[in-house]
Amino acid sequence: MLVEVDQWTGFSAELTGLDQTTPRAPEHQALLYAALLANACHISLREMAQSTGLDYQSLCWVAANYLREDTLKRATTRLVNHQHHQWLARHWGGGTLSSSDGQRFPVSGKIRNARALPRYFGYGQGLTFYTHTADQYAQFGSRAISSTTRDATYVLDEVLGNETELPLLEHTTDTHGYTDIVFALFDLLGLQFSPRLRDLANQRLCRIKGRELSYPSLNFTAHFNPAYVRQHWDELLRVAGSLKTGWVSASLLISKLQAYPRQHHLTHLLQEYGRLVKTAFILRYLHSQALRRRIHAQLNKGEQLHALRSWLWFGGDGVLRQKQEEAQQEVVRCLNVVTNVVVVWNTVYAQLALQRQQAAGLPALPEHLAQLSPARFAHLNRLGRYSFQLPADVLVNGLRPLRPLP
Repeated sequence: MLVEVDQWTGFSAELTGLDQTTPRAPEHQALLYAALLANACHISLREMAQSTGLDYQSLCWVAANYLREDTLKRATTRLVNHQHHQWLARHWGGGTLSSSDGQRFPVSGKIRNARALPRYFGYGQGLTFYTHTADQYAQFGSRAISSTTRDATYVLDEVLGNETELPLLEHTTDTHGYTDIVFALFDLLGLQFSPRLRDLANQRLCRIKGRELSYPSLNFTAHFNPAYVRQHWDELLRVAGSLKTGWVSASLLISKLQAYPRQHHLTHLLQEYGRLVKTAFILRYLHSQALRRRIHAQLNKGEQLHALRSWLWFGGDGVLRQKQEEAQQEVVRCLNVVTNVVVVWNTVYAQLALQRQQAAGLPALPEHLAQLSPARFAHLNRLGRYSFQLPADVLVNGLRPLRPLP
C-alpha cells in the first residue's frame, strides 16, 4: 500500500535528508518505507530489520535523518492534497469543515511530559495524540500533548498552520476543546467555531448590557459590555494579527494567559468577547437541526479514524516508549502519514469499484456515496514479513485489477 500510494502521490520525495544529497544506497527507498512503517506502527527498528532483511544500522540512519517533523508534515500535505482532488471525497465534504480530538496512549518508564489519568491509564501514565481531521477524512495535523492539558489549548495551532489546499472555514470539537477564549480567537480570525457542548442547559448565555429584553424560554445570566470591548478593540486586533502572521502560536498565547495567578486584562477581554460569540452560536445550535447533525457527523469521522490509528498502533503492546518530545512528535507524524496513506488507497479503489458498478448499469445515489467511509481496515493485513516491492499485478495505470463481480 505504501509503495502504491507513493507511485500516485510521490509523498516520499518530501522525506529528504539533512544534507539534501542524493542517497547512494540502492535499497534507500525500501529503508525509507520500512522506517516510516516501523514508527507509525510502533515496531522497533530491530524487529523491522529482521522482518524485512534490511540492515539495522542503515535503517536507524535513515530514520534519524529523513523522518523529521518538517519532512513528515510536507509528506502529509501531499497526501491530503491528493485526497482533496478525488471526486468521491467531494461527496464527504468540501474541505471547509474540520474537527479535532485527542486519543490517549499509555507510556512506559519515566517520561517528562507524561501524566497520570486513572480513567485511561489505570495506575500508569500516558500521553494524548491530538489530531485534526477534515470532512474528507484526511488528517492534516497531529501532535503529542500532555493528557491533563485541556484540548482547547491546541485547537487553533494546526488550523492556522494548515499548508494544504483545504479551504478551512469551520472547526468543531467536543466539550474539552472549547473555552470562551477559543470562541473569541476563532471569530477574530474570521473562522467559525462550532463545538458540540455537553450540558448545554447549564451554559451561561449573555445579553447586551442596556437591552433588557425578555426571553421566557431562555435563561440569560450574564451581560456583555460593548463599550468595554469597543474601547480595547485594537488589542484584540493585535492578538489576531500576531496569530495570523505566526509571530506567536495559539497554544503558547492561551497557556501564558492561563498561567497568570490573577486574571490578566487580555484574558478578561477575550472572555468577554467570547461569551457573546458563544451565545450567538448556542442560539444557532438550538435552532438548527442540520447544524447539530453536521457537527455530530464530523466528530464521528474523527472517531472512525481513531479506530484506524489504534489498529495501526499495534507494536510494543501499544505502549509509547520515546522519552524525548522531538521523538514523540516524529512518531505521531509518521502515524499521521500512514493513516492518510490508508485513506487515500481506500478512496481510490472505492472510486474504481464505483465506476465499474456504474458501467454495469448500477449507479450509486449521491446520498449513498456520502455514507461511505475510507477509514475501514478489515481488508488490510498488518502482520507478517514486510516487502516493499511494487505488486506484480499492478497495471499500467498504477492500479491493481479488481476481483470479478459475482
